[in-house]
Amino acid sequence: MPRFFVTPSQVQNGAIVIQGNDVNHIKNVLRMRPGDELSVSDGSGMDYFCTIRSFERDEVCLSIENSWKSYVELPVKLYLFQGLPKGDKMELIIQKAVELGVYEIIPVRTKRVVVKLDEKKETKKIARWQQIAESGAKQSGRGIIPEVKPVMSFKDAIDYAKNLEGVLIPYEKAEGMNKTREIIKGLKGKKSVGIFIGPEGGFDEQEIEAAMNSGVEPVTLGRRILRTETAGLTMLSILMFEFEEE
Repeated sequence: MPRFFVTPSQVQNGAIVIQGNDVNHIKNVLRMRPGDELSVSDGSGMDYFCTIRSFERDEVCLSIENSWKSYVELPVKLYLFQGLPKGDKMELIIQKAVELGVYEIIPVRTKRVVVKLDEKKETKKIARWQQIAESGAKQSGRGIIPEVKPVMSFKDAIDYAKNLEGVLIPYEKAEGMNKTREIIKGLKGKKSVGIFIGPEGGFDEQEIEAAMNSGVEPVTLGRRILRTETAGLTMLSILMFEFEEE
């Protein structure tokens, strides 16, 4: 069933009004008609089963047939602090991170980042990445659209992460798997967890030291060296499995 997102203000008196680019998609791509069924989320955790009531010039009017609190979101908010990778890798990372349940994605400019974005390019990139997050949220049936934040410096990212209840950073010199398992088990019950992932060249030793001095816990992902686009998704998969409820 097609799935769309609206804002809570578009949900009123048993009806929903869809506006913007989704109108063309419903009319001309999906070729839906009055009476057809679709799924809508208000982006705040409420899902709606709807039928199309009518088409207006720039709107699609829906009747709400049923509603319920979204059950697909994890009980913890996962924050991915991703060192800027080269090429289009960030698009893949965002798409898959959204599928795995990430709550927010923070692109991070670290010492070994190769990508250089000026202000104009950065604005376009963030808009593009947010579109990918929305598409991924629709495809995977999410109850929210994860936000892609503006690019932060490593220092600002560390400061931002201080508001979270737990923060991890994969590090090749971290203690063994048993210690990592212990750390991850200890995250049970926390409401917000961050993950720091370096770019292709990894983190500088001074960045690792600064992170650890701020309470970020180093963990290992095993003996193999993972690419930047693999490491974050691996961590998210581990945490999704750990936190997913029955």
